[in-house]
Amino acid sequence: MNRTDSPEAEDAEFLRWYGVWAPLDPAGLAALMAGFDRPWWVVGGWSLEAFTGVHREHEDIDLSFLTRDVPAFRAHLGTDWTPWSNDGGTLRPLSDRWPETPHPDSQIWVRRDAVSPWVLDAPITPDADGLWTNKRWAAHVCPVEEATWVADDGIRYLRPEIALHFKARQRREKDVRDLDAAWPLLSEERRRWLLTAIEETEGSDHPWLARGAV
Repeated sequence: MNRTDSPEAEDAEFLRWYGVWAPLDPAGLAALMAGFDRPWWVVGGWSLEAFTGVHREHEDIDLSFLTRDVPAFRAHLGTDWTPWSNDGGTLRPLSDRWPETPHPDSQIWVRRDAVSPWVLDAPITPDADGLWTNKRWAAHVCPVEEATWVADDGIRYLRPEIALHFKARQRREKDVRDLDAAWPLLSEERRRWLLTAIEETEGSDHPWLARGAV
């Protein structure tokens, strides 16, 4: 789908092709995932709001789990929900006919049925023998517990410095606001990690690297 001239036009074009969203919030997601016996965590904007406590608008909610657990996720959803593979904007039912995602780092969209809104976007995480892997930085591999943290609401979230590393590539206005909110709360060690990760993957001229000079 071609990019358009304004965010409003882009939103309208998106809705025309893919339909509406009524995303869950973290509590709703926790209810949906209750009983799922594999590691899962929230990424994206909700993970940064959980860390900073600064409220922000959310277009959707992003769930992640390891690619190896896609079959378990399908089984968990059962017949109440219809999951779809999203590979670069190409949608395909994640069903008995097509039980696997096209790629280990595909997304999965979830809705109840064809006339219902989408409620969940799940960018899955490729794993290395059960270890979490960084889609942006192949050298960064660790246990899920090291890449995530558990907030007071009992939900596991992606660590803020990793979420910001993912956001550094697009550096949209909302990404910069997330950086502004999170930076003062990050430890020196996690700030250094973020700056190193950005330099290694996005180049030494990335504007966010100026944070290290402040």
